[in-house]
Amino acid sequence: MMDRPDPSRDLRIVVVEPDRDRALMIVDALRAAGSYEAVVVGQTSGLARRVAEAAPDLVLIDLASPSRDVIEELALASSPMERPVALFVDESEEGLAAAAIDAGLSAYVVAGLTGERIKPVLDAAIARFGMIQRMRAELEATRRALEERKVIDRAKGVLMKARGIPEDEAYALLRRTAMSQNKRLAEVAQALVTAADLLG
Repeated sequence: MMDRPDPSRDLRIVVVEPDRDRALMIVDALRAAGSYEAVVVGQTSGLARRVAEAAPDLVLIDLASPSRDVIEELALASSPMERPVALFVDESEEGLAAAAIDAGLSAYVVAGLTGERIKPVLDAAIARFGMIQRMRAELEATRRALEERKVIDRAKGVLMKARGIPEDEAYALLRRTAMSQNKRLAEVAQALVTAADLLG
């Protein structure tokens, strides 16, 4: 999961641009703006394979007038859950910006591909991607904690019923067992619940 690119090496960027002159302008702007390693892809067919091979930190796509289907296809191919993806378009139809964000793109810029705007947009895309990744990680940690809490509660219920003990004693027994087996409390609880389900 990418949060911030490694500052000790150049940022690797895949530039998806079918027009050679515009591709050169983008690469020149990136070189002028800082330490970037640019890999230009001139066509969108086979993009997923090319992106995977390049293993970039960021994908920059420049298109004249994409459709919703093209945006979704490009988003799928450029793996926006794994890295920031910035899409520059010359013109946009109603709802395409929302479709781009829904598809996971980090930036959607209309009529804004100029040399001096590339770096600020990419910086914003990286920052937004990092923020979303942190939110995803927090959400996943919360979801996992809730699942573990449910399993622990079920395990306490199994012990309370089987041994005729109150809840605090059942919890204490689970904790002691986890410590003696050098395991997490949730692992011990899951094993107990699984065994109870098999025997029940």
